[in-house]
This record gives sequence, C-alpha cells and structure tokens, in this order.
Amino acid sequence: MVAKKHIALASIASLAIFCAVSALDLAVVEYRSAAADAPERFIPLPTLNKADYDTRLLALAHLPPLATTTATSTTSTSSPQAPRLWPVKAVYPNADAILPFKRIVAYYGNFYSKQMGVLGEYPDTQVLAMLASTTALWAAADPATPTLPAIQYIATVAQGTAGKEGKYILRMPDSQIDHALALAEAAHGVLILDVQVAQSTLQHELPQLEKYLALPQVHLAIDPEFSMKRGDAPGRVIGTFDAADINYAAEYLASLVTKHHLPPKMLIVHRFTHDMVTNYKKIAPLPEVEIVMDMDGWGSQAKKKGTYNHVIAPEPVQFTGIKLFYKADLKPPSTGLLTTTEVLNLTPAPIYIQYQ
Repeated sequence: MVAKKHIALASIASLAIFCAVSALDLAVVEYRSAAADAPERFIPLPTLNKADYDTRLLALAHLPPLATTTATSTTSTSSPQAPRLWPVKAVYPNADAILPFKRIVAYYGNFYSKQMGVLGEYPDTQVLAMLASTTALWAAADPATPTLPAIQYIATVAQGTAGKEGKYILRMPDSQIDHALALAEAAHGVLILDVQVAQSTLQHELPQLEKYLALPQVHLAIDPEFSMKRGDAPGRVIGTFDAADINYAAEYLASLVTKHHLPPKMLIVHRFTHDMVTNYKKIAPLPEVEIVMDMDGWGSQAKKKGTYNHVIAPEPVQFTGIKLFYKADLKPPSTGLLTTTEVLNLTPAPIYIQYQ
C-alpha cells in the first residue's frame, strides 16, 4: 500500500509538471503566432537627392541649372572649346552627406595655445557666441545654403623639438578632445579633428583617434604643411602629402563609415602651395568620404584670392574651402578680411569656411 501511495503521488506530481509545461508551451506558441501575424514594418533607406546635389554644385560654380548641363560633366555643352573644371566629376556621396547641402563654418585652434587660433585665445562662452554670430553671417550671405558650425581642434600638433619618439609630435590627451567634442555639441555643430603628422605618418596617427573618428559627428582634417617626409623639423620648410596619403585617410574614414553604419565623413586637406599636394588627379573621393581642398594661406585680400585662383581652383578634387585669419590677414597691405561676398564670388564658391 505504501508503494502504491508513492506511485500515486509521483503520478500526480508528474501530471502537474506536464500541465505546467503544456501551459507554458501554449503561451509561447500563442505569443509567437501573434507576432507573426503582425504586419511587417518597412523602413526605407535614405537616398541622396541627386538633382538637388547637382544643382547646388552648379551654383557653387556660378553656372545655371540648365537641363543640358549636368553637374558631373567636365566640359560645357555650350562652349566645347573651353574645358570646364567645376563642378568636378566625382562619385556621388551616400545619403545624409553634409556637402554641398550645408556650408561648414569652423573655428580652429588648440586649447593649450593662444597663438594657434580662436579656440585657445578666448573662453568657451565667447567662442560659442562668436561662432554663432559668424555662422549667422554666412547664412544671411547665402540663404540658399544652410550653415553648420564646427569646432576644428588640432588633436595632433607638430612640435619644434623631437620629443621622446623623435617624431616632433604632441598628441592631445582625451580630456582635451572630449572638451572639444562638448564644445561642438554646445554649438549644435560637428567636431573636426586636425592632424599634423610631422615626422610620423597618417597610418600611425589616425588609428589612435579611431574612437573619436568612429562617432557620427566627428570629421577629419589633415595638414600637409607639417608632414615632414624629408626629415626636416616642422616649421623650417613646408611639408607635403601625396595623393596616396590623402587616399589612405579617405579609405580609413570610409572603413569606419561602413563598420559603424555612419553618414559620410568630411576630409579637409589644407593647402596653399602646389608642392603641398602632389598627384592631385589621383585623389579619389568616395561615397563614404567627401574631400575638401582648403586654401589656408594668409595675407591681403588680393594675395588670398590669387592663391585660391592659382592653387585651389585649377586642381579640382571635389569641394573647396578657405581659411580666414583674424590677425594674420590684417597685416599690411591688407585692409581687412575677405568679406562673405568676396569669398562667395570665388569660383568655385567655398563650401567650407575656417577661422583661425
């Protein structure tokens, strides 16, 4: 009798477990069925407005948006004898590209130095107020092109002494880059990290900034002036980058865009002499990376226009920019900074404006 009682109790327990498991299975089945019956949500991928893109490129080149003129051709249908350099024939960027839909207005410098630009010369509150005012100025000068403020921070600084590595370079600590990132956020803009490699290389320096460059609001600028390929100390001679260096930077950024599903990055290349950039025809913009050739020489209005027209405009890559120096551009015989109208009348009109 005792054994039968134990068997009976075991059977009751087994039945209870079976019922519980069956109920759980039923609930799971019902839940999955409900989800399966729900209509599938379709979220379309963003696409680039190519017509708007082409029209804006034509406007930068001061050309009318004619039906017979395409922004990606290199010669004018109306005057086949005269080759047309702008707009540039280049690959279309991916969707959510910044350029040419917005004009960048950047404030440049390093927080440790009052001589390197606006960022180190004034307190944050004043920088933000000045940047907002300057951005509004450009928006008023070209209402058809919205403006986007930028903090351009020199994250890798060329030095006059070799240092421990013998590369004449000083990398900024994360705390300073974080400060620049916060300042860009406060400005409702983007951050551009400026890199001066000195006797190092882009291959060595860019991966050290990857955690920042992998952020969607962070872009890159590289400075050939301080790329000392011949072993000189920075500041003694003007350095140089080849198209291979610039393409490496673009491909590196493109890999981050692909890996992290980011909108296209901007790559700004500073330049004020022909020798600072070699083999420009081999520079290759990518769908993931928009390239800006920035005229960053200082001087009088006439000198700046001359440099732009003789160095930047004749060697087209994709987009152009210009740097305005609050102090150096005022040295005699200058009578003031280039005005917004003077800059916008350049061909092509710069889509990137930097203040130092």
